[in-house]
Amino acid sequence: MIATAPAMHYVCTHDEARELCSGRSPLWVSNCGCREGKGACGRSRMDVCVMFTGDQPGSGSGKREISPEEMAEILQVARAKGLVARPFRDESRKETVGVCFCCDDCCAYFLSPEERCDPGTSRERTDMEACTHCGACVDVCFFKARVMTGETLKLDRKRCYGCGLCVPACPVGCVQMVPRKGRGACPSP
Repeated sequence: MIATAPAMHYVCTHDEARELCSGRSPLWVSNCGCREGKGACGRSRMDVCVMFTGDQPGSGSGKREISPEEMAEILQVARAKGLVARPFRDESRKETVGVCFCCDDCCAYFLSPEERCDPGTSRERTDMEACTHCGACVDVCFFKARVMTGETLKLDRKRCYGCGLCVPACPVGCVQMVPRKGRGACPSP
């Protein structure tokens, strides 16, 4: 079997992103290159690419140092706007050096099928007996792991990348995140 190098980006939950950023001060943020390339984003603010060191290049312009309070604000926006947390690795692909918060409006990963991204260490588990098949979780699943067939929710767990956006979207609380068997391809911070 041929080993494949990890992708530059991988997916994690907002709580995992918060943990990755926790205790790091200072942090830096830049505008998202995808958002700048499109000209605007219909979902979120521009400055959502967070770096752990000052020597990391941003994906867009406007790189600046931020406080822990500003980082908390970015996380709050990411939750409120349904942005996927996508940590990124250094050139060797061995160390996580930052987190981008992405969406399907302008981010290259969701718009270009050839862009690689590794799944996170978690995946969804849905209690289908408690599920009301309302479809609220489908609207937030950028990975197309949750689709409605008629009036029935269908899951394709192989497509779940572990972003966790479906958890707060569920009005009856029947979705939770659980460890992915094999832990995916994501390194520890």
